[in-house]
Amino acid sequence: MTAIAHRYEFVYLFDITNGNPNGDPDAGNLPRLDPETNRGLVTDVCLKRKIRNFVGLDKENATGYAIYMQEKAILNQQHEKAWEAVGLKQESKDAYKKLPKEEGKAREITEWMCSNFFDVRSFGAVMTTSVNAGQVRGPIQLAFATSIDPVVPLEISITRMAVTTEKEAEAQSGDNRTMGRKHIIPYGLYRAHGFISAKLAERTGFSNEDLDLFWRSLINMFEHDRSAARGEMAARKLIVFKHESAMGNAPAHVLFDAVKVLPAKADEDSAAPRHFSDYRVEIDHGAIPPGVSVREMI
Repeated sequence: MTAIAHRYEFVYLFDITNGNPNGDPDAGNLPRLDPETNRGLVTDVCLKRKIRNFVGLDKENATGYAIYMQEKAILNQQHEKAWEAVGLKQESKDAYKKLPKEEGKAREITEWMCSNFFDVRSFGAVMTTSVNAGQVRGPIQLAFATSIDPVVPLEISITRMAVTTEKEAEAQSGDNRTMGRKHIIPYGLYRAHGFISAKLAERTGFSNEDLDLFWRSLINMFEHDRSAARGEMAARKLIVFKHESAMGNAPAHVLFDAVKVLPAKADEDSAAPRHFSDYRVEIDHGAIPPGVSVREMI
């Protein structure tokens, strides 16, 4: 498959209702917040995880679409497969620590990882573990998503009508109810920016077919990520900027600045937003430089 020939940027809007889009393990799994502005945050790692999960479900480990960074994966075992595939199976574990001295063989190992794992050729990977498979800088980069407005996390008490052990039941004199906490955001609309480099795609083999799959992942990934903790999440807008050249025809920030997310009503006293319809998304087409086209995929 031929690597993509154009540079892309995109603006991605998604929202959540009565859920926790990305809990912070260092804060009791509270929704992540910017402490200065109280705007919600969702990490790039969180979004990439959902993309990987969608591709894994959609492709079911088809050739060329395996997922490298998956739950319970043992990365060194993945790297050993690459060594064996290029005919370099080693007798001792220590022999895997350094790539072969022959540059062509070392490149073959890394290229095998790119061609077999969708997330390696998309996002890149540092594979310099005790079984060394090289390092790849991927063409796709995602920034943190930030909520358009400040959000107010709520702590909701919940009751479980059971206990875990007999000892707990005896201590509660037959009342098996236990209390817990659930952290939610009533509503939040989040905006993320993404970048896709055609030049880096040449190095990993990221193709137009991969690009189409990536767009489908962004549009559909929340449909297969339902849980009680995350409430209702939905992809609301995907605005894609396509450059005529591989190097690009305009700075990314100029394109991002052309997309405005504004309140649907100008009344400053209006109620706090509780739905996507409380916003309007505007694209200033006059601010988009020549050589760049814009497409709304949602």
